[in-house]
Formats: sequence, structure tokens, C-alpha cells
Amino acid sequence: MDFTKDKYTEAISKSEITIYDTTRLDLKIPTPNLEIILNKYMKGISVEGYALRSRSKFIKQNVCSALGYPVPLNFKRTKPRFPGQNFDVYSQKSNNLQVWNEDIELERRYVIIRIGVNNKIEKVKVVSGNKLKELDNTGTLTKKYQARVRSETEQSVLVTEKDSDLLKSITKNGIKIDPEWSPVNFPESNQLISINDLYKKLESLNGKLIPNSGNDQERRRGDELHKKICEVLGYKYIDDGQFPDIMHQLLEVKLQTSPTIDLGLINPTCKKIMDIPKIEGKRVRYCDVRYAVFFGKSEDDNIKLTHFYLTTGEKFFQFSDQTGGKVSNKKIQIPLPAGFFD
Repeated sequence: MDFTKDKYTEAISKSEITIYDTTRLDLKIPTPNLEIILNKYMKGISVEGYALRSRSKFIKQNVCSALGYPVPLNFKRTKPRFPGQNFDVYSQKSNNLQVWNEDIELERRYVIIRIGVNNKIEKVKVVSGNKLKELDNTGTLTKKYQARVRSETEQSVLVTEKDSDLLKSITKNGIKIDPEWSPVNFPESNQLISINDLYKKLESLNGKLIPNSGNDQERRRGDELHKKICEVLGYKYIDDGQFPDIMHQLLEVKLQTSPTIDLGLINPTCKKIMDIPKIEGKRVRYCDVRYAVFFGKSEDDNIKLTHFYLTTGEKFFQFSDQTGGKVSNKKIQIPLPAGFFD
């Protein structure tokens, strides 16, 4: 992909907006595209001879150029530093990421640039604050939400037959996924499957087997379910680690072998606006996201899917009870795991 021909960077360049303009949500670059564009443009750029402060400015200048923005003479001390795309930039020679003087923002994106021993940029990784905060095991007060299912009957349930009031006029019945659509792209008008149709499609997964990679490998097992859901909906599997798992359908996916559901850092009933473009003029909230919670039982080397609940975030606690979750003290110094830039 030639970054100069990317539809987002072309549109940004023609618009003549700056990195500080936040009104054009239609020009917000999806995370996977952002990572591709920055890698194409910035890999191999040398920062040899730059002191830390001037290196930071030089890198931000190149980020502006890569995305089609005019390069400002001086960068404002905004939070985040790139408000128009809602991200901050960090350049790293080590795997110890330090976020100074503020907490990690869940909706913000973090552009983390790996600099090699030869002082050239090796890789650019873009992650959400939600994802980054999962790696933070040393610092500020953080709460993870949990819920517990009330019923133990092995029966699938469509908790609500209608989407949230905001989404029900946007979602449609009978939508067929175009092979060109990506599960990690932002949702668009006339592409959102209704919650009723989602339920009918997901029902075919009952009785299917998921490879069981071990009781301590919940994320890997979740990835296998994620793949099957992409397949049954008609997508090619892609996972960018963002929330919700299948952004294009505003669908979050959970795989459970116990009644306790780990919801991470986002309360499903949260009415806060999500940082995504409007759909038909409407701003989507976290509580509008749909949740598919699958349950399974161990069977030899597999997990057999027995049943699932499909619900909107705002109705999540109609079939479950919220529990306290985990609370821990932390500071913002994050060791990036091996393979983070892979």
C-alpha cells in the first residue's frame, strides 16, 4: 500500500485541516490503517544525532507528513498531542514504556515507535489505551469490571430482541457481509446487522469445538472463538486488539468456562460516547455495543460451545449481576512484553 494513495491521507491533505482540528470525525483513520500508514512511511528513518527533545519533535514532524497534515512550526502541549486523531506518540529504544504526568486514557490511541540499535525506526505499533492499560501492572488505581451469570441452564438467549434505541434505526435485517469489508473497520450506514440477525447467525456455533490451549490460555481460546464468529458472519479474520472485538458490527466477544465474566476496563452500561465517527449523524455510546457471551465445557483437547447470550451493553445486567472486580495500586511505567512489536 502506497501511503500517498491512501484515501484517508489524501482526504486529510486536501482538507487542509491541522492535527489540532477535532471536528472532522469522518477523517479519523482506523487503527489498523494508521499502523500500516506509519510503518510504510517511517520504517528506516534515522534519528541519529538527535537529542531526546529534538528527536521527539523530529518524529512528530514525520508523523504529520505521513498522515497528510501540515507540519506545525511548534507543537502545542495538548493532551493528546495529536487531538485530530486522538493519539500520543512514544519512541522507544527499550521495552520500558513511561507515561508521564497523566493516567492512561482508555479511548486514546498510543503510537509506540521502536528505535533499533542503529538509531533507525524499526516498527510502529498502535494500541488503544484500553489495551495498554492491561499491560500496566505497576501503578495507578485501576478497576476491572466483572459479572456473574444468574442462570446455569444451557440454553441460548437473545436477551433483548431489539438493539438500543440509538442503534435500532441504523441496524438492518438481511445484510450480507461484503468480502471487502473488514471486521476492524469503523461501522458504517447500511452495514450494521440487526441484533436479531446476529443471533440467528451465531446460533450455528452451538455445539462447535474450540481448541483448548489450556486453562491459563484464556486469550488464545478467545481468539479461536473470534475466528469462528468472523467466519460465520462472512469476514476474513483480523484482530487488532481493540474494543469491541468486531468493530464493524459493534460486537464484543466473550468465551466462558465459568459463570464469572471478566469485562475488563469498560462497564457495558457506560453511556459515554465512543471515539468513532458518527453513523447517520448519531454518536455511538459504549452501552450501544452488542455482547456475545459464549459458554463451553471441556471435552478432551477442546471446548464444546454449549450456549450463548446476546445482548446490548445497556441490558447486560439483565442476565448477570455486576461484581466488584479487581482493584490494585499502580504507577505508569509499563514493561512491554516480548513480541509486542511483532
